[in-house]
Parts: sequence; C-alpha cells; structure tokens
Amino acid sequence: MRKVQIGMVQPGDRLAKTIFQDNGSVLLGAGVEMNDRFINRLENMGYDFVFIEDKDTEDIMPEDSIRDETRKKAAEAVSATMNAFKEPALKGRTIAPDIGRTFRSVFGSIMQDLASRPNMAVNLTSIHSADAYLFQHSVNVAVLAGVIGIAKGFNRNQLEDLGIGALLFDIGMTKLPQPLLANKGPLSDADRKIMQGHAMEGFDILRKYHDISLVSAHCALQHHERYDGSGYPRGLKHDDIHMFAQIVGLADVYDALTSPRPYRKRYTPTEAIEFLFAAGNTYFDFELIKLFCRHISIYPVATTLLLSSGQTAVVTANNELALHRPRVRIIREADGSHPAAPFEIELKDDMYLTIVKEL
Repeated sequence: MRKVQIGMVQPGDRLAKTIFQDNGSVLLGAGVEMNDRFINRLENMGYDFVFIEDKDTEDIMPEDSIRDETRKKAAEAVSATMNAFKEPALKGRTIAPDIGRTFRSVFGSIMQDLASRPNMAVNLTSIHSADAYLFQHSVNVAVLAGVIGIAKGFNRNQLEDLGIGALLFDIGMTKLPQPLLANKGPLSDADRKIMQGHAMEGFDILRKYHDISLVSAHCALQHHERYDGSGYPRGLKHDDIHMFAQIVGLADVYDALTSPRPYRKRYTPTEAIEFLFAAGNTYFDFELIKLFCRHISIYPVATTLLLSSGQTAVVTANNELALHRPRVRIIREADGSHPAAPFEIELKDDMYLTIVKEL
C-alpha cells in the first residue's frame, strides 16, 4: 500500500487502511472501493490523505506505533471522558469517577504496543480530519510522550504518570465556550485569553481526583509554558517547568504541526522537525528536542516521495541511524514511465540522490 494525497485518489481505488472517526468509530473500512461520493465526503471533512492498495507496493505495510485496537480503545476513552465533562454535573454526582483507573489501563496498552516494537522510531499513521482531531491528537501525544519517557529511562510509575498526563492534558478544553472551539479564524485578544484558560481549567479538573497524581495534573497546567518564559499561564522558565509537561508540550506542538487544521495544511515531518530545531532553548530545551527528533520517523513507511532525479519513490524501510535517508522503491521514472520492474535504493548509500518533497 502507499499513502496518497486525497486529490490523487481515483474512483475504483481501494482503501488499504481503515479510516477512523475522531471518537474511534470506523468511518470507512479497509477494502472499500472509492467512488466520487466517498472522495468528496473525505475532502469536505478535511481529510488530506489516505492509504490505497497498489500493485507496485502491495507488500509495503506501514505500521503505526500502536495497534488499531489500542488506538480505538484510547480514542474512545478520551472521547467519553471529555464529553462527560462537557455536560453539566448533576448535583451529588462525580463526573467520570474511575478516570484514573481507566487511563492507567489505556496507557498500559499503549506501552505494551510500544515495547513490542523492534525499534523506537515513532510512526503515526492514523488518518484524521482537519475539523475533528482532538481525541486522536491526545492519543498521538501520549504515544510520543511514552517513547520519549522510555528513551529518558523513566521507571514504570513515572511513565504511568506521564502517560495519564499526556492523554488528559487538554481536558480543560471541555470548559471553553463551544463557539470559541469551533472558530476557524484568528482569535481576538479577548478570545485568546479565554482559550488560554484551558490550562488552569484542566489542572483544576485533574487535581481533584485522588487516583491521578499532581504530576499528571501539571501536564495540563504547564504544557503551554515555554523554555524562555514566553508561555502561559505563569510564564515559567527552564527547569521551573516540570519535565513531564515539557515532554507533553513538545509532543503537542509536533503532532499539531503535522496534523491538518481548518486554517492551514499539515506540516511534513521534515518541516515540523526544522521548526522544532529552530525553537531550541526558546520554546523547548534543545537537548530534549534532539532526543525527541532521534525517535521520529521523518519519512514513515509508505510515504510517496519525489527525488532529485525526478523519480517517484515510496518508502519501504527506515534506517535507525539515518532516519532522513530511508530505503525507497522507485515506482515511476523521471519521464513518467513505469520501470519494467520496481527496484529499491538505499538513500543512505547514495549521497548524490536527495529527497525533494513528499507527494
């Protein structure tokens, strides 16, 4: 299979990977034959790419860092919890009383999947729309945070606190006015101030639960603090920002940049990593950024690329020691013709061949 821009999908193409809605339910299943109605619906919903079956790449199997079942379970838990907090609490009723136990189980499943992988390079192959990405975004942030926590040598309890904080870091968004959340244009100064209140709102929610640690709650409170003191709500600097919140904040920014948004196209992983390096010791600690970027698949398996030779290629494997130079399969020559048989090139061994862009 290979990943293609939604505008390149043709009627008759078959989906190779299931598309889930933001709450974890299936929108279109793998094997569905695409038609104009499905293509237009996905475009209107803000989806910008899909995975399709292709005879030249039928053996290429992109792997998300977590299983589809794990992602579905996690997205459903985040969705149900956030929706519960959107509803006015009944007198005497505790909202989501088992929230700690629920998310310990959810993050435990994520960690099991991460531990079963042969390498620590993160692949995030989930497909979600520009208009509704909050729940999948929380899952991605938890996956990214978990990988960095493992790389930093955190123990089991530390990883659990980090993971729960990562899954619930945006829970304060449930207390914001719905029209503000639905706004797709620039925010006024007044609206921006209200929006920034979600950090404190999230902390106030989580700190009231005896089975959620204050460290996890601080992921909600501090994930918008920045290394140079330019963040909010308290303008903290450097080590005054808890390490877990720094990790969650970094993962939040990376996944937000690489996700489609109503007001802009997604960044490629390469562009997002360039942004992060430029933000070293400004938004985030530079050493943390370097650690983070050593565990990101810049060109995930099944990504379609244009090479400096004019050839079109699809990523077949990543090299842990050179994530920016994957192995690729040539599926189209520079003149637009198909090779007699697709062949593969190790970019790490060919210094004169470079990647121009993703297609």
